[in-house]
Formats: sequence, structure tokens, C-alpha cells
Amino acid sequence: MRLTPITRRRLANFRANRRGFWSFWIFLALFTLSLGAEFIANDKPLVVRYDNALYWPVFTAYPETTFGGEFATETDYRDPFVRELIAAKGWMVWAPIRYSYRTINYNLPVPAPAPPSADNWLGTDDQGRDVVARLIYGFRISVLFGLTLTLFSSVIGVMAGAVQGYFGGLTDLLFQRFIEIWQGLPTLFLLIILASVVTPTFWWLLGLLLLFSWTALVHVVRAEFLRARNLDYVRAARALGASDVTIMVRHVLPNAMVATLTFMPFILNGSITTLTALDFLGFGLPPGSPSLGELLAQGKANLQAPWLGLTAFIVLALTLSLLIFIGEAVRDAFDPRKTIAALSTGVSTATDETAEAVDRSHAASSSTRPRP
Repeated sequence: MRLTPITRRRLANFRANRRGFWSFWIFLALFTLSLGAEFIANDKPLVVRYDNALYWPVFTAYPETTFGGEFATETDYRDPFVRELIAAKGWMVWAPIRYSYRTINYNLPVPAPAPPSADNWLGTDDQGRDVVARLIYGFRISVLFGLTLTLFSSVIGVMAGAVQGYFGGLTDLLFQRFIEIWQGLPTLFLLIILASVVTPTFWWLLGLLLLFSWTALVHVVRAEFLRARNLDYVRAARALGASDVTIMVRHVLPNAMVATLTFMPFILNGSITTLTALDFLGFGLPPGSPSLGELLAQGKANLQAPWLGLTAFIVLALTLSLLIFIGEAVRDAFDPRKTIAALSTGVSTATDETAEAVDRSHAASSSTRPRP
């Protein structure tokens, strides 16, 4: 696919911000690794070879009788008896970290929370669960939650801002008053009250936050549509009989998406922060779910175990810093002043090179012209 000059210039502006460019790749690598968390931290082996047959416990739950045991329940691969059965007729390949986010280490040398050791690299929490495993799974669920919330809230915010800005008049006035009242509500207190009424799940909590997060982009998109609604190309589309929906989606929305894409990394940042705050207060994800906020709360409750709060704080600070740097790079990429200046510089440079080539051509023809 051939890119337009403006697109190439925006990519060049994004790469020119080295801090944001490398932050993007670091964040993408960390998120990609977290998507395969089951292959990094798991209390089940990745593959088992038993009696000349291969088994994949990561994907399928096998009863203990499959490996010569006595129970028809799911196999506990950490049980020494099961290990001996499998070792007698095969082998197992484990993940680098032999703990899942919910696995409890019952063989701790000291009461939980246990300090870092060769078995638990960053120690355990107050229930004996591995901190590294909970950080990996907690990072994944935080980013997935933030991305989902950012996507849905952006779609609703863009639609609301487009309708408000394009039609203007009474529609804009009523919408604007409603948004001002809605944004004036004590959001965090309402979320705490709603979350205390029901036991929140991932999707229930997502719906609660979506009630208030969709207003983040309304003002930006509204301003763009108010600016463009009376431009010549919009008037021409109306004169040609194009419908309002066609004009909004095909002609005005692409221009408004520039501002939307610029704000999205910062919206994602705020979504992750809100989830962490609710988890820290105990009104977030269900108990037992891997969460950065829950680890921060454990660190606050267990000051004698500083590895809990410090590790969660470092992961959260790194995540939010990377997103801020990416947002700055995206803002530079879509900055019209830099794009126009770069394009005009490129045009003037090309013009100068053409003029120099013409001068050299004239000089060469003059030197080879026969003298009288």
C-alpha cells in the first residue's frame, strides 16, 4: 500500500520523537508477552509426554486417571505423586515461572508474605501467591481493560460530539448543558456506591466506568465539527444532495479523527489509573483477580513486606510513563504545523534541486556549443 506524503511525514514525525518511538515498541513488547502469560507463569506444564502420547495441559484439563492416578478430577501437576507417575513413563516441560496468579505456595520457609527467593523471584503476597505471576497477569488485565474502555468510550464520545457539533443550535445547547451536569457529578463516589451494590465483574465494571468516561472526547470532536460544518466542501456536499450521515462520516469525521487519535493514549492512561484506584480501594475487580491496585493495597497493609508495594508501583509507573511518552509522540506526529513545515521544506528543497539541475544543464550545453 502506497502512503500519501502527509502520512509518510506523520510517521517520520513519530519516529523523530525517539522517546515516544521506543516507548511504543517497549510497551508493545511487554503487552505481547503478557498476552501469553499462561506460557510464562503457570502451575501446569506446557506439554506432557506420557506413555508415548503428548498432552497439552495449558489448553485442556486432563483428569488424574489419564496419567495413572486414582481420581477423576483435574490433575494437580504439582503433586509429588503425580510427578512420579509422569516421570516413570514420560516427561514434562514447565513454564519459566511455575506459579499462576492464583497458585498458593504451601512450602514457604516463613509465613506469608514471604521475601524474594529462588522459588519466588519477587516474593509472595499475604496469601502465599507468587508476586511475579500476579504482576504479569495484572498488567495484562489492566491494559486489556483500559484498551476496551478506551475503544468503547471513544466510539460513543465521537458519535456524541459529531451530532452535537454538526447540527449545532438547540441540539448543541441541550447536549452541552447535559454534559456539563454529567461531568459535574462526583464520579469516583458514584462508582464506589454502584460497585458496592453489586459484585462487579470485568464487564460490569467496564459498563460502570463507561457511563462517565465517554465525555472525554466530546468537546474535541464537537469543536472540529463546528469548525467544518460551514466549510465549502461541506456546503458543496449538501448542494449535491448528500445526506447528513454521509457528510458526517465520509467528509468531516476523518478530520476529527486526528484529534481523537492524539488523545487516545492519554485516555488509555486514565482508564488504567481509574481501574487501579478502584482495585486499591477494594471496589474494583472481584476478590482474587490479579490486579496492580490490589498489590498496592497489600503493600499498604503489609509495611514489613516492601516488595509488594514497590514492585506494583514500579510496574504501574512504567506503564503510565510509556503511555504518556507514546501520547506525546502521537501528538507530534499529527501536529499540523510540523507536517506543513516539513512538506513545504521538502517542496522548496525539491525546487532548489531542480533549479540547480537546470543551471548545470545550461552550463553544460553552453560549454559544448560550437564557437563561431
